[in-house]
Amino acid sequence: MHINKAVINASPLIVLYKANLEKILPKLFNDIRIPKAVISEVTNSDYEEESVSGIINVKWVKEETIKILPDISVWDLGTGESEVLTFALQNPDYYAIIDDKAARRCAKTLGIKILGTGGLIVLAKHRGIITSVRYGLEKLRQSGLWISDELENLLLKEANEK
Repeated sequence: MHINKAVINASPLIVLYKANLEKILPKLFNDIRIPKAVISEVTNSDYEEESVSGIINVKWVKEETIKILPDISVWDLGTGESEVLTFALQNPDYYAIIDDKAARRCAKTLGIKILGTGGLIVLAKHRGIITSVRYGLEKLRQSGLWISDELENLLLKEANEK
């Protein structure tokens, strides 16, 4: 899979930070965009997850100001998801890194390329950044990401792990 550019939503970003796996992002992608709404969501002073608070100081973050398109706003998604999908729709060489089910349906309908957090772990193994998808998925689960057994089996199969 040839993916070099990504725009990332809050929940994948949060769970990667909580799992201490955020370091894979700049190794996977040459260009990572994060919409202002996502930055606000993960750095909000009311937000309780300290591990993500330093995201604004990370060199690989490129913050984007995005005006949500009507084609996206009609889906009534969160602001972060809407900005991620708007950016990816306007910039088709970017993958939207998003886990939200409704946002993924929207992306599929509009032809936006997407990758979930579990897919990032598989991609990291394929590129030799990590050695075990099973271990990565376990770290994500421990950090609060719900992964069904069916999805885990699919991701392990994709990574040639049993």
